Amino acid sequence: MQHQGGGSETEVTWEDQQNINKFGRMNNRLHELDDEIKVAKETNENFEDASNELILTDEDVVRFQIGEVFAHVPKDEVESRIEQMQEVTSKKLEKLEEEKESVLAQMAELKKVLYAKFNDSINLEEE
Repeated sequence: MQHQGGGSETEVTWEDQQNINKFGRMNNRLHELDDEIKVAKETNENFEDASNELILTDEDVVRFQIGEVFAHVPKDEVESRIEQMQEVTSKKLEKLEEEKESVLAQMAELKKVLYAKFNDSINLEEE
């Protein structure tokens, strides 16, 4: 096995390979979490915008999208629905960010282990 670094050969054990694979899976999950967090933040911003628009309107009944259909719903009900949806999205966002922190911590531990054994013969950094 030829390496880019110093040209030294380090045997890759089954355990090492498992750690490398685990790191790869965690890196993929990190990218998924980043995408999910971005969507959740955008959704929360949209709910905030909708809530602000409701404050500005003089209408007692507003159009509210349910699935693919717009229905005329009392303004108060729409406000409470938006608040509920925003709360659910905020909790989801919080859980996603907690999971991201956990994944980053696990990846940092795996980096220590892998770099300790392979030094510069392995690259675990994003390009």
